[in-house]
Amino acid sequence: MKLNLLACVLVASLGLLSAWAQPAGKIKVGLVSTLSGPNSALGEEVRDAFNLAVQLNDGKLGGVPVEVMVGDDQFKPDVGKQLFERMVKRDKVDFMTGVIFSNIMLAGLPEAVNEKVFYISPNAAPSPLAGKECNPYFFAASWPNDAYHEAAGQYATTKGYKTAYLLAPNYQAGKDSLSGFKRFYKGKVVDEVYTKLGQLDYSAELAQIRAAKPEAMYVFLPGGMGVNFIKQFVAAGLNMDIRLLLPGFGADQDISRSVGDVMLGINDTAHWALDLNNAANKKFVAEFEKAYKRLPTVYAAQGYDTALILDAAIRSVKGNLSDKDALRKALREVKFDSVRGAFKFNTNQYPIQNYYLREVKKDSQGRLVNVLASTTPIMANHGDAYVQECTMR
Repeated sequence: MKLNLLACVLVASLGLLSAWAQPAGKIKVGLVSTLSGPNSALGEEVRDAFNLAVQLNDGKLGGVPVEVMVGDDQFKPDVGKQLFERMVKRDKVDFMTGVIFSNIMLAGLPEAVNEKVFYISPNAAPSPLAGKECNPYFFAASWPNDAYHEAAGQYATTKGYKTAYLLAPNYQAGKDSLSGFKRFYKGKVVDEVYTKLGQLDYSAELAQIRAAKPEAMYVFLPGGMGVNFIKQFVAAGLNMDIRLLLPGFGADQDISRSVGDVMLGINDTAHWALDLNNAANKKFVAEFEKAYKRLPTVYAAQGYDTALILDAAIRSVKGNLSDKDALRKALREVKFDSVRGAFKFNTNQYPIQNYYLREVKKDSQGRLVNVLASTTPIMANHGDAYVQECTMR
């Protein structure tokens, strides 16, 4: 009798273990992004591109049906934190993604990583998380906060601009941006100004810029902030004497559509462009335009790649998400056809990739497009300045 009872217990235990090892019946992804207000276009790009990748995969990631739960952080850190908490603890999502702004992401991130839920960032990638505060449950699918700006600093140095004026919002990504520019810029920074996050009137700053008379002006102002600054900069006539340089998103399709022809000829630095010559990118650009009747931005490219990263990692573990170590290994070693071309994660789970110079031009249809100024990268296989501080291996 005791032997029979033991056998029953063993059979039940083995059955339970087998159930644990089965692929997930449905994967839940929580996507929190800025979907209202003047910066909503950025969140919409990430959301739409992520959903497009899922749709092109027949509603699946890694061969498993997926439900994407979307929340609007309203450009408010406290709202973002609440959405993270609800999706992780109540809705039991398997992954989190979507946030545009670093301050919102940093507010919500602990809700995910403390519950061992992987956050795959399609944009916000603050420098502390690349270094001493690196976390096994955080992956940046975009670029380190400094990288676009490092490439811009390198370009300004190569062009021989002797003086530069720097402007960014006063939050983590703004500070990272100007630190990155200065890391590779060898000329003189005549001033470094931090404005209120969300500021839309730059009349006071423009007066200061006019008085400083720099050769170059480098600006990190995402979304509606950038639209307003560029319009005001040109209206003040400062573009006649000062060379305006921007990070990729600062001169992208959403900005160009809003600002108009004064964008023509502006240079910016990015890890992706509409005309990058690879099959994955050609498919992405065509399918995005077909689905949404507009050309994609770098935010869309990052959102799309984020879904492809999840797709490849989930397929690698055969849909079994219960083994967190195996899933993390699959994410770290992920192989997929990125729209940006060459891509791999560094040991701090931030990208190693190329950065290019782009230029706003008009295409054959008369549309403003941000395309490669050169196919030779400004920086090739570039990582970040903080990886040595990350003890995670």
